[in-house]
Amino acid sequence: MVPARAGADAAIYRIQRGDLTLAMIYAGPSSQFPIYDGDMVRTGGRTSIVVNEGGRRLAMEHLFQRDASPKEIHVWIASVVGADRDLAERIGQSVDPR
Repeated sequence: MVPARAGADAAIYRIQRGDLTLAMIYAGPSSQFPIYDGDMVRTGGRTSIVVNEGGRRLAMEHLFQRDASPKEIHVWIASVVGADRDLAERIGQSVDPR
């Protein structure tokens, strides 16, 4: 996980394997959710954007809204393909703000 540029009240992280970015995480007051088009699904304390791709459903991004700071945690999958896309989606699904 590598910090990226962010505003004064926010943090952004890239989840990488080598130089390849698999997913991004924003933690701050107000995210730009959603960035992908798809079905909006609310479950497990988060709102997710799910797409149909190659006959299966993939969760492309997740938004956690909280009372405490950071108010929003937004996780999204980078533009990767194949096994990297599967790994990125699993990583996105595993985020649990505690």
